[in-house]
Amino acid sequence: MNEPTKFLRGDERIDQLYSQDVKIIQSPSCFAFSLDAVLLADFVRPNHRHRLKTVDLCAGNGAVGLFLHDKLGGTFTEVEIQKRLADMAARSIQLNQLDNRYRVLNMDIADIFAQVPKDSVDVVLCNPPYFPVTEKSQRNPNRYLAIARHEIKTNFTMVAQQMSGLLKMNGHGYLVHRPDRLTEILTTLQEHRLVPKRLRFIYPKPGREANMMLIEVIKDGKPGGMKVVPPIIVNGDDGEYLPAVRKLLYGKE
Repeated sequence: MNEPTKFLRGDERIDQLYSQDVKIIQSPSCFAFSLDAVLLADFVRPNHRHRLKTVDLCAGNGAVGLFLHDKLGGTFTEVEIQKRLADMAARSIQLNQLDNRYRVLNMDIADIFAQVPKDSVDVVLCNPPYFPVTEKSQRNPNRYLAIARHEIKTNFTMVAQQMSGLLKMNGHGYLVHRPDRLTEILTTLQEHRLVPKRLRFIYPKPGREANMMLIEVIKDGKPGGMKVVPPIIVNGDDGEYLPAVRKLLYGKE
């Protein structure tokens, strides 16, 4: 048995984000990170303070936080409600030998203040479920993916509330979400003292509508001054990743 395989269970595999030299445990039947995790990590501003405290809400298998191991200093808390995903995140942390900086909490984000004090965190990340649950919702039949993608166990109001509660004054929050909920999201953030400061739209191909957006907020930041920064277009007309995205994934264009 070669060394990395001791961390795997069942149908799991180890994938690598070469640009950050990070290995992530994935499962096709359970959960695998997608490009939104890579884009969110890239959007985060660097901060190498040794005492920095970062919390990743709805952490899944821990990908976003792990992608930031070299970009952010200090410690990370990964919060994930699904036991198997939280376990995958914990083993990915061990695989990357980052146990001294990372911990995983297998819990509902609604209960986070039992483990992390209010107003104590510098950076909060979240790649939340995108889709509201309605009578007409088409949920993924895979329970793991349904919870990750649909607002079954949490919703955006709870995400904003907990992000705001965790952050220190002038702390930074980072989110990825869908543009069709932009008005609702901006309103909800501001209702929870989170002032949007930077917005980036992600386009799947040239000439197509945006299908993702990245938002940076500052808790109790000065009103106004939001910047819409240059977009990212993921694929060319031929369906291949464009150079900027290839660099994010592989470290080279």
